[in-house]
Amino acid sequence: MATLSMVSGPVATSSLPLSTRRRASSVSLPAPKGGIGHGGLRIECIRIGGVEIPNHKRVECSLQYIHGIGRNRSRQILLDLSFDNKVTKDLSEEEVITLRKEVTKYMIEGDLKRFNRVAIERMKEIRCYKGIRHKLGLPVRGQRTKNNCRTLKGKRASVAKKKSASSSDE
Repeated sequence: MATLSMVSGPVATSSLPLSTRRRASSVSLPAPKGGIGHGGLRIECIRIGGVEIPNHKRVECSLQYIHGIGRNRSRQILLDLSFDNKVTKDLSEEEVITLRKEVTKYMIEGDLKRFNRVAIERMKEIRCYKGIRHKLGLPVRGQRTKNNCRTLKGKRASVAKKKSASSSDE
């Protein structure tokens, strides 16, 4: 029987035949007309408000990836700037800059989360009804707790059943 010897170390690419060598993946693609690009490379996402919004969706939908901007606010931003609702990758540099300036006017991302956290801490501190509910980990907005809200209350604690009166007579 013939045995094959296996090389246990890494194989240099120069020792491989030409057909198995991989080519370098630094292919320069031309930038789309009017789109954002640098040196022929296409940027996948635009960064607005500290969030990378998708390039392949319309501006109205892609703005909703920012915490604090929903459907109505994204529409309002587009109306204020009088932009068309086009695909994000088709925005020019000037449009992206004006969009960033408009978004910074609103409370978004970290500032909004911090504001909400401080408001909840204040309610807990002054011991108002909503603060007590937050502290106990129960629903805050008046939902029923007899059957639902398992997410907040946690797993069910089993309660021992009472013995019936007929079984104690025997």
